[in-house]
Amino acid sequence: MGYQIKIPACIYGGEGCIENINNIIEKENAKKLIVYTDKGIRKAGLLDIFTRVVDEIEAEYKVIDDLTAEPAYQDAERVIREAEDYSADLIIGIGGGSVMDAAKLCSVLKGADYTIRDLLKDPTRARKQVKTVMIPTTCGTGSEATCNAIVAIPEEESKQGIVNDSMIPDYVILDSQMIRKLPKSIVAATGVDALAHVVECYTSKKATPFSDTYAAAGARLIFHNIREAYSNPDNMEAKNSMLLGAFYGGVAITGSGTTAVHALSYPLGGKYHIAHGVSNAILFAHVMEYNKEACKDRLAQLCDAVFPEQNSKNVDEKADYIIGQIADIVKVTDIPTDLNQFGVKMEDLDFLVDAGSKQTRLLVNNMRELSLEDIRTIYKRVLK
Repeated sequence: MGYQIKIPACIYGGEGCIENINNIIEKENAKKLIVYTDKGIRKAGLLDIFTRVVDEIEAEYKVIDDLTAEPAYQDAERVIREAEDYSADLIIGIGGGSVMDAAKLCSVLKGADYTIRDLLKDPTRARKQVKTVMIPTTCGTGSEATCNAIVAIPEEESKQGIVNDSMIPDYVILDSQMIRKLPKSIVAATGVDALAHVVECYTSKKATPFSDTYAAAGARLIFHNIREAYSNPDNMEAKNSMLLGAFYGGVAITGSGTTAVHALSYPLGGKYHIAHGVSNAILFAHVMEYNKEACKDRLAQLCDAVFPEQNSKNVDEKADYIIGQIADIVKVTDIPTDLNQFGVKMEDLDFLVDAGSKQTRLLVNNMRELSLEDIRTIYKRVLK
């Protein structure tokens, strides 16, 4: 078997590149647009950056901005229904992962004879109905590059990914002015999420030379810029590097896939509504430490790619260095890691183990096979 990778057809980068939205609209001969965003994006004035550009060509658009963060599939279905009676030639997602995932879902559901619930059971049914443009406003989810959409399933108190190549966006705009005023806490959480993407993809069983190329490039950008992007919000060079690194991480996901960090974080988001990036950060170093014996060679290779000045170290020391850098980044960026403050108690351990073990789509990628007892051990490490 060979290997492949799929990426968006057209990607614009650099500050001010949102101006290209008019070129996209004209190229696609789009008369009507559906724009997914959220009220926080609108309040921050980021939607205005977009509307000022498209108003120049008098494009018609419908804005849907009432999606909740970390949405349940029912909420995603609700905002997709809002677009039912509006014929559109292009769907735009302006926001973080939840917004872009909703836009991607709408692109395969609008006018289709299946629902999100149907796709949760059989994602192969999805077919693109309307082309998409993704404009990320955080520096971490990578949703602008992937064929994934993540939704919460309240009745199972967990999350699940719908994965289908039809959801790979057609256009991506990586404009650093969209993250200029991003709150530090969001820089931290989404940035560590992006870091998890590149490290997990590089150490995944499904890693390929294609995914390795993007994962290593993303890792270099994120490891070397996340602290600066967090501590110095005015450093737009660092923020642009984070935006690009997050995109590379998303591309790596399409060719490889995340592993146990993401698998075990889903119950934390699904039941306790911990932000996705935060739940990943809580588990990240602990899972990689647990995985180390199975993937230390890969961690050492990543260390060579990202920190060549450490090349005199042996394999174990390089693997430890990468894990140490992960732990330090989580600490420096002040991401809360005490599960007690999120209402998670030791008596919840059985639920976490059961729910985490069901995330087989991602666990099969993990280089170290995790038994129920292994999963229990990892969760114990993050339960104070």
